[in-house]
Amino acid sequence: MIKKLVLVFIVIFAIKGHSQQSTASPYSYYGIGNINFKGTVENRSMGGLSIYNDSIHMNLRNPASYGGENLASWGNQSRPVKYTVGGAHQSSTLKSEASEGKTSSSTFNYLAMSFPIGKLGVGLGIMPYSSVGYKLDNLDSDGNVSNRFRGEGGINKVFLGAGYQITKGLSAGVDFQYNFGNIQNSVVGFQYDGDVPTQYQTREDNRSDLSGFSMTFGLSYKKMLTERLEIVSGLTYTAQTNLRSSNERSYSTIIINSSTDEESVFNTVDANLEASGLKETDLSLPSKLTVGVGLGQPRSWFLGAEYTMQNTSNFSNPLYTTSGTVYEDGSRLSFGGFYIPQYNSFSNYFKRMVYRAGLRFEKTGLNINNQSIEEFGISFGTGLPVGEARLFSNANLGFEFGKRGTTDNNLIQENFINFQISLSLNDRWFQKRKYD
Repeated sequence: MIKKLVLVFIVIFAIKGHSQQSTASPYSYYGIGNINFKGTVENRSMGGLSIYNDSIHMNLRNPASYGGENLASWGNQSRPVKYTVGGAHQSSTLKSEASEGKTSSSTFNYLAMSFPIGKLGVGLGIMPYSSVGYKLDNLDSDGNVSNRFRGEGGINKVFLGAGYQITKGLSAGVDFQYNFGNIQNSVVGFQYDGDVPTQYQTREDNRSDLSGFSMTFGLSYKKMLTERLEIVSGLTYTAQTNLRSSNERSYSTIIINSSTDEESVFNTVDANLEASGLKETDLSLPSKLTVGVGLGQPRSWFLGAEYTMQNTSNFSNPLYTTSGTVYEDGSRLSFGGFYIPQYNSFSNYFKRMVYRAGLRFEKTGLNINNQSIEEFGISFGTGLPVGEARLFSNANLGFEFGKRGTTDNNLIQENFINFQISLSLNDRWFQKRKYD
């Protein structure tokens, strides 16, 4: 147990030490930033599928997965205690009609554990919910910088959930989440004397500290159709919720060093947001419904499909308004599965490995300049058995290649490559003695 926990912390610190910012996407400028995938590397490597549950991996997307029955291989005495930790690195190529650039970012994705209490299971953990990280320059007709936009921050969530097996194959669960974090952004308005920037420029700085609760409900159902073929289905629903936002805004006169681009503040005035009713605001997060179904042979193979509907058109943030931007309902369609050649082969390591693949098509809910921002990804992954064979722990690697946005209507297209890594560790806390 100690060795496993030490290994988990080594992975966390390695990921955080490499990370500079959690995203480098220009689309994180809008709303509360890019919404992070709430799921494990195993989910993401199958196109984002959340419907498949088993006894040795955590499923962070459906709280019904925490419930279950004892393992036959453990004498029907207990289920494993599960630990999981994951991180990712993304490299992106940003393309417009006139230019091209490259960015990269690394992030810690999740840390979670679950433990059984009979047919009841409890899960808890922490993960980022959204990420903000952008550096954008807006050019005028003469090719000079007219505005400079910078942003960072995001929202994190801690969660506590429980799932219970109602009858054989049917489980229900609920997750309670506390969301917290801050978003900071600035915009510099440039002034020129002819083609030469003036000595002083003006910068607006904003900061929002956000907090609030949300809930996710889940159902999971499995049934053997034949001796070898199993149907698996799942449903999750996250209700619409409001986050409380405490806001600050200031205006500064700055001097920009032409050599280093460093900004030095000359004078600052705080805005009176209370007078305009913007000191404390509510930010509405939309509801989301996910349904899916699949077929497979337990411990051998699985294929499934999943559809998500999100009422993004209900999103609102009174503090910020962006010209040319509206929110529309979003959706995601995912296909994926896995294959295990022989899960109990102790003579051939590669036969015990899990091979995963999937693809997804997503409408993000963001509409800019009358252009819906869409996203596509194709993913591959593998699960590598580690540790004692009886515990079925594994390390997971995942790759995703995809595209977000378009170069039409003066927009930016992101072509990205994601690399993900995680540990799924299992342990046994209680075991009945056969001999005294």
